[in-house]
Amino acid sequence: RSAPIFSCRIFFLLKTVILSKSPYNTYLNAGLPPAPIANPGMASLQAALKPAETSYLYYLSDSVGYNHYAETLEGHQANIAEFLTP
Repeated sequence: RSAPIFSCRIFFLLKTVILSKSPYNTYLNAGLPPAPIANPGMASLQAALKPAETSYLYYLSDSVGYNHYAETLEGHQANIAEFLTP
């Protein structure tokens, strides 16, 4: 069967990452890493400087990563009921 081999490979990879001796390993080192671990892209920086003008106050991400927006708390609660409740 291929599933146990796949599972073993995933476990080995996770174990390797978690046990790696690096100042960026927050599993072993308390606090923040010594430097940033990611960089925002140009589109993210531009969106932060000039955000879209909308009337949305709420959003949520569903189980597949799609964002659903709402202008009111009632709309947000409806989105929760529709997209997050089994």
